[in-house]
Amino acid sequence: MTPKVIAFNGSPRKDGNTAHLLRVVLAELEKNGIATEEIHVGAKQIQGCLGCMQCYVHKNKHCVLKNDPVNAWIDKMIAADGIILGSPVYCADLSGQIKTFMDRTSLVACANDWMFKRKVGAAVVAVRRAGAVHTFHSLNAYFNIAQMVVAGSSYWNMGFGRDPGEVLKDAEGMQTMRNLGLNMAWLLKSIKYAKNAILEPDTRVLTHTNMIRDDLQE
Repeated sequence: MTPKVIAFNGSPRKDGNTAHLLRVVLAELEKNGIATEEIHVGAKQIQGCLGCMQCYVHKNKHCVLKNDPVNAWIDKMIAADGIILGSPVYCADLSGQIKTFMDRTSLVACANDWMFKRKVGAAVVAVRRAGAVHTFHSLNAYFNIAQMVVAGSSYWNMGFGRDPGEVLKDAEGMQTMRNLGLNMAWLLKSIKYAKNAILEPDTRVLTHTNMIRDDLQE
């Protein structure tokens, strides 16, 4: 079966610089035999996570909130082999839309035995001037807690531009996106090959702690 990557565009602008960056990566993946799909998260009205923890109660791989597309997107993520998250830089961090998407889908994934584990993840950031590195790290935190495998590139995955399409003039940014696509394609194919040869580790999470201890006395 052909590996598939799904990219989530967290910018409110459908054809803004975030979309242009994502499409460079997806084009490189397609050249290397990887099926792709782009979803425009930034245009949708999606509700924030309630912290109700019902996903841990039901364990049905869905969020308890049913009035937006998040559960349909989760189904697509389960079926995909790789996930790309793209965001513009707002106030030196993620867009609100992609953050809400990450909060909801991350908790559902963790509640259902880390159901995205060992899928390949990659972050893409569009920026005018500053804040890209912080945004990049915020996106990558999603992949890390989901036990995913992160694809790297020849620089941090960012492209610079203000007006829609201006990012295409960032020569190194374009190089970074193409190399990301190449590395992601290679990693996807390598994981697919290894699944029949290497036993996956048992990484169940049996212990959750916090910093509050009631068993200590002064």
